[in-house]
Amino acid sequence: MKSDPVEHPAHYVKGDVEAIEAIRASMSRTAYEGYLKGQVLKYAWRYESKGNPHEDIRKAAFYLRELGKLYEDFGDLT
Repeated sequence: MKSDPVEHPAHYVKGDVEAIEAIRASMSRTAYEGYLKGQVLKYAWRYESKGNPHEDIRKAAFYLRELGKLYEDFGDLT
């Protein structure tokens, strides 16, 4: 897997496991959904305040896509 500061940051990989995979495995669906929502909000909130707004927008979009995948994987369980 090629390192990318948004999609696959090298500093979030230990061995063959990426942090987001470990986080998902450690949480219930509801908890993981909340984590993803929080990440979207965090990056959308701060993109104008940091030196690289494009990267924070890409990060917000990444977590939003992950949230969308959660609904594709499990359906609307709410």
